[in-house]
Amino acid sequence: MLQPLSAPLLLAAGLALAPVLAGAQGKPSGLPEGAGKERVEALCLACHQAREILASSGYTREGWKELAGTMIDLSRVPQDEDRVTQYLATHFPPNNRRAPKLVAGSERIVFKEWRTPTPGARSRDPIQAADGTIWYAGQWSNQIGRINPATGEIREYALPANAKPHTVTLDARGNVWYTGNANATIGYLEPATGKITEFRMPDPEAKDPHSAIFDAKGILWFTMQVSNRVGRLDPATGDVKTVALKAPNSRPYGIKISPDGVPWFACNGRPCIVRIDPATMALTEVKLPGQNSTVRRLDFERDGTIWYVNSGEGRIGRYRPKSGDIKEWPSPSGPKSHPYAIAVVNGIVWYNESGQRPDTLVRFDPATEKFQSWPIPSGGVHAGIIRHMRATREGNLVIHQSSTNRILLVTPVRSTAGR
Repeated sequence: MLQPLSAPLLLAAGLALAPVLAGAQGKPSGLPEGAGKERVEALCLACHQAREILASSGYTREGWKELAGTMIDLSRVPQDEDRVTQYLATHFPPNNRRAPKLVAGSERIVFKEWRTPTPGARSRDPIQAADGTIWYAGQWSNQIGRINPATGEIREYALPANAKPHTVTLDARGNVWYTGNANATIGYLEPATGKITEFRMPDPEAKDPHSAIFDAKGILWFTMQVSNRVGRLDPATGDVKTVALKAPNSRPYGIKISPDGVPWFACNGRPCIVRIDPATMALTEVKLPGQNSTVRRLDFERDGTIWYVNSGEGRIGRYRPKSGDIKEWPSPSGPKSHPYAIAVVNGIVWYNESGQRPDTLVRFDPATEKFQSWPIPSGGVHAGIIRHMRATREGNLVIHQSSTNRILLVTPVRSTAGR
């Protein structure tokens, strides 16, 4: 049986490897000179690039301490913690360079947060199971986890080497499927036994399973962004088939199933969304307006209308397959707001502005064409972005802030105002 992964395991590895990995980069970091710079380069840049610090909203020393603690436990080496947090607070204090344009309104929401236990996991892509538990992918820690919202208990499971799961999704039997983004596999965990079953990609050019979703027939459809492919997997037979997109650098990303059972996916490299024929896997592209348009994710209304985020131009869009009509709206924070995740719940469009700090949750009512937005919390700091959001059966949202290992439940409060 698979055992839960202990948080100190990744932590110890991170501390041991940090100086080696940082030194191996061999390039100027771009960080300003000052006492503690070398420890920041060794400990922080081992896992992420300097631009994550340079483009941050900045924090006080206590804020940097809290944020760093979600990535690596510096408290074991107090002198490192002091040097790192003092350097960061001195050179990167709070700023408003990327502040969002928040839109007030009459609607109310409540955020509930869980911090996942493994530092540096980059926990992401939560999804609610039939029993109310929430599953998520720990991409950088190579694990998947389960949260019991009723008790707050969190359990994490190690995956096969170098899987680096990009997402999780669930089948009708309650198995938890993940995409092995780094080892060209798709696998699933049986929660009752801890057993993991893997399926390898049949083509060496199919390298990075990315987003995935089941259709009503139990077929798993998935994208491969870097490989520029999409695929399907039949769990009953283990058969895996992939097809390459004709246009290079289309970068297929988010994928959803329409109400009539047809898979559609978003292009993160070109201005398009694409329909997959379920029987033949033939691809039909819908060209979107805007020279710089790129689409991270999409979702459906009950009537088959598609809503998508125009990440490249800071807009959200609506496409009606029956008429071919396309309409877009600028996101409140402007063309650099980079809308990322999206979900349509009870006729309301929810998405986030990932280019802003803090990351912003936005509500759009198609009936009134009105926006409202909120900063997304991460404990005592605002950091991280949503990369995927999904609805719960109660009509709420499960979201995350990947850099701070936060999984969140968003509950709209019933209101007599608005619709």
